[in-house]
Amino acid sequence: MARRRRPGRWDVVPRQDGRRFVVTGASSGLGLETARALAGAGAHVVLAVRSEERGAAAAATMTGSVEVRRLDVADLASVRAFAADVGPVDVLVNNAGVLAVPYALTADGFETHLATNHLGHFALANLLLPRLTDRVVVVSSDSHHTGELDLDDLNWERREYKPYAAYGATKLANLLFMAELQRRLTAAGSTLRATGAHPGSTATAITANTGSRFKTWVGSWGHRLVGMPPWKGALTVLYAATMDVPGNTFIGPGGFLEMTGWPTSVGRSRQASDPDLAKQLWLRSEELTGERFPLGR
Repeated sequence: MARRRRPGRWDVVPRQDGRRFVVTGASSGLGLETARALAGAGAHVVLAVRSEERGAAAAATMTGSVEVRRLDVADLASVRAFAADVGPVDVLVNNAGVLAVPYALTADGFETHLATNHLGHFALANLLLPRLTDRVVVVSSDSHHTGELDLDDLNWERREYKPYAAYGATKLANLLFMAELQRRLTAAGSTLRATGAHPGSTATAITANTGSRFKTWVGSWGHRLVGMPPWKGALTVLYAATMDVPGNTFIGPGGFLEMTGWPTSVGRSRQASDPDLAKQLWLRSEELTGERFPLGR
């Protein structure tokens, strides 16, 4: 059996002068580090954030050209308002997310993980596609390997709600979205592409809203002990956003169990590679959001 090639070090973002990026969830964690690196490389970066106050505080830590715009990806009205006003974009980085939060429904009636991690970004990407010039970047997780999708019960109304299972399902949805988006782009003759990344084990505050002090503590300290600092975890996202990789490429850390290491192309689960499931999820997402693929119609 052929040995997997050991990835080399990659930590220098190529110059991005004259390019405009939108990064969702850019006020902390991976989003903050992604936006900071892009701005430092000459890009103009739109920090798409739920709290403009926190976004302004994040922008103050950056050098380069940045702006703060309000976006709550869990609220379709906010997504539509943002998309209508943001202007032309080269690259959309769908980064914002929640992990293992207690069960709740959003203003649109969707379970929080589903709304934040998948449906809001699905709608945003489709709304912005006519104004994109380069790519959509999807931030997933290695937790997609444990994800199971029930297309008839995406809102967890008929099953016992399990927060980590809900998270894993949406991370699987991210990769299915990426694959089906690329298929549709190719079929439409578009030069746009969809790429994806996962940060492995990275010390961010994503476990802060689990509703359990114990789970929050374990998640936070576990990633600090065995994981990477946010700047290094963001490298996989930056690679997927700036390097010349084919559409439907998934980038992750190249170290042990993809927990740490430098960016490299990684595999995905059997379910995440299922084209029929990807098409079914896309159609269901269109039904739920009312947003459809705008190219080649």
